[in-house]
Amino acid sequence: PTGYMENSISYSAIEDVQLLSWENAPKYCLQLTIPGGTVLLQAANSYLRDQWFHSLQWKKKIYKYKKVLSNPSRWEVVLKEIRTLVDMALTSPLQDDSIHQAPLEIVSKLLSENNNLTTQDHESIIVAIAPLLENNHPPPDLCEFFCKHCRERPRSMVVIEVFTPVVQRILKHNMDFGKCPRLRLFTQEYILALNELNAGMEVVKKFIHSMHGPTGQCPHPRVLPNLVAVCLAAIYSCYEEFINSRDNSPSLKEIRNGCQQQCDRKPNLPLRLLHTSPDLVSQEATLTESRLKPVIVTSNEIHVEVERNNTANQKMTANVGNDSEPNLIDCLMVSPTCSTMSIELSAQADRILGCYVEILKMLSDYDDWRPALASLLQPIPFPKEALAHEKFTKELKYVIQRFAEDPRQEVHSCLLSVRAGKDGWFQLYSPGGVACDDDGELFASMVHILMGSCYKTKKFLLSLAENKLGPCMLLALRGNQTMVEILCLMLEYNIIDNNDTQLQIISTLESTDVGKRMYEQLCDRQRELKELQRKGGPTRLTLPSKSTDADLARLLSSGSFGNLENLSLAFTNVTSACAEHLIKLPSLKQLNLWSTQ
Repeated sequence: PTGYMENSISYSAIEDVQLLSWENAPKYCLQLTIPGGTVLLQAANSYLRDQWFHSLQWKKKIYKYKKVLSNPSRWEVVLKEIRTLVDMALTSPLQDDSIHQAPLEIVSKLLSENNNLTTQDHESIIVAIAPLLENNHPPPDLCEFFCKHCRERPRSMVVIEVFTPVVQRILKHNMDFGKCPRLRLFTQEYILALNELNAGMEVVKKFIHSMHGPTGQCPHPRVLPNLVAVCLAAIYSCYEEFINSRDNSPSLKEIRNGCQQQCDRKPNLPLRLLHTSPDLVSQEATLTESRLKPVIVTSNEIHVEVERNNTANQKMTANVGNDSEPNLIDCLMVSPTCSTMSIELSAQADRILGCYVEILKMLSDYDDWRPALASLLQPIPFPKEALAHEKFTKELKYVIQRFAEDPRQEVHSCLLSVRAGKDGWFQLYSPGGVACDDDGELFASMVHILMGSCYKTKKFLLSLAENKLGPCMLLALRGNQTMVEILCLMLEYNIIDNNDTQLQIISTLESTDVGKRMYEQLCDRQRELKELQRKGGPTRLTLPSKSTDADLARLLSSGSFGNLENLSLAFTNVTSACAEHLIKLPSLKQLNLWSTQ
């Protein structure tokens, strides 16, 4: 019979596939041997015939290996078959993703169905399939197997020799861990396995450096986002059981009010949350004794002691509601009814936290990665439990310090909140914030870099005056030059309306040498400004060509220019620096900057 095939032939029924090569044979034909006869397939050309030939051979062999490896009897035979399967995949002339992926899935299925393998068998199988992993991501079940190996044998040479190129490939090429979370878990476990080696963090540091490359610019744009995703997931996992147990996951409002809710769920990680008995409660104990209920939730892993006071809570809520600053983070640790809070992680969680915060520090040391890192961390992508953990915020301070020292605006602008109504790192590490442990040194350096950028604005000064005036004055009193400058600018721009507060600021400035000097300069500038803005002087003025900024400054300081409406600086050598003098002219309507810089 000729023409189209009436019935399909199953791949498992094909006994042999051959190219027709005898004389006078039909052109471009394949011969399939099946039980009960043969089938000839004719292609349009030799290229298509070869495609069919290799594809059918591949499919036939894959069915054979699936059958052999689905019922393993002796592991020596299985290992030999796996090696042959890998060789076949590597030598096949076919170009398709499934050529390498299908053998990995066969091995993955084999491992998931046989959990009683010895460690030696594990390593032999991993080494056998290693060549296929050079250009392919491992499937989910195989990732699970690799994770288990990393956890159980972190010091195995397989981790260094086989897993390193696999993880490097994942970090360079993965586009979305959301679609393949087990790849992220495998990367996480691999880094923890490196940390378990004798050299520990030094090995991790070398690995991070190998991912960045020796040049100043990392050539792989996906490496940093993938590393950050792994770090964030690992840090979250340290607090996950705490977050998931409702009885131990206080909302920001509850933390602010110093109380927690009870529930039956219990975490697996041993964490410890302690509250001291607040003074406010002891003072009002006689009035509210009936409403004061100590609540103790205990298990073998967690101990929570909470003192509740409804009256105090209501007062606190009322106070917070009237606050003009969005201060969810600031209230994590400074509310009167929640004077101390400490979280204690298990030894394992503590190790994981230490490892991944250290990696974030390493990432912040690379100049080319810092802008993207700052942008990724700007929304504060950590759970509130982490922000309430002193060890975490203390370790992360190094990263924030690096952002505050970077002169690039796209880096240090990420210290501020991502949008209005949200808190940023600036609020978190400012005096009164949950993470501030240095009397405002980091806060001062953040203000310094922001003021030197595009943030020397009335709006920024107004927010400082409303929310951080006390810390600013305290730091100025201790001689911090940035804070002295801030207080002078507040006076110069009339930010402070209250007369008593103005006098207090002036007293603060006059109590230090640097403050006294800057306040005197401010007074001189104000006198010159009043003289400059006094009514009188010309209405039109043209500066001679080739005049400089210094000439303009000298001219404007020589008398009053309150009536000056038209100023021509055409063909002069003035620069942007002259703007600070021009803004002081009260009546200026026309400004000619033709042919200037």
